[in-house]
Amino acid sequence: MDDNVKDAKVKSYITNAYAYDVVSRSGLDGKDELIAYFRKNVTDRKLVEKFDAICKQWEGLKAGCPSPSFNAPDINGKMVSLSSLKGKYVYIDVWATWCGPCRGELPYMTKLEEQYAGKDIHFVGLSCDSNKSAWEKRIQKGDIKGIQLCIGPNSDFMQKYLVKGIPRFILLDREGRIVKANAPRPSDPKTSQLFEQLLEK
Repeated sequence: MDDNVKDAKVKSYITNAYAYDVVSRSGLDGKDELIAYFRKNVTDRKLVEKFDAICKQWEGLKAGCPSPSFNAPDINGKMVSLSSLKGKYVYIDVWATWCGPCRGELPYMTKLEEQYAGKDIHFVGLSCDSNKSAWEKRIQKGDIKGIQLCIGPNSDFMQKYLVKGIPRFILLDREGRIVKANAPRPSDPKTSQLFEQLLEK
């Protein structure tokens, strides 16, 4: 940007559009350099206030913060809460049966579950389906493993995690603290690399 854009207004416009989009979708972790660049190049008060507001929303989702909780039923109606999963890492998949990209990740999720079977990781699917029967039929096929729960489309958990698109993956530590509020997908090789690093601790 500095090498190719000299006009301050153009630089401000591009920087704001890019930085706001990135932070609103994926949060603050690893964004220090981007945020500093925004502060340097964007001075319009309204744009700064809007950017500050989205940063504030994500502040409670930084690595190390306690995770928002959930309490949702499994296929048998048993309620499962996040607190009941403490003691292991928790890799959460927020998904829905109607979501093509979500379905595309399911085979990779199954491979991860097989790879880390017996390890200190819970694999949890949180369905945001509004049609619960569609979710039930999909789970009853038996090919989706892990802990499968239905939280519905308007859950407090999704709102607190600022979920604006699915699939969304979240990784928590053994105490229920956030490792990554926007974790890599199962199909991303970085996911297994991250698991290996965590399990060494």
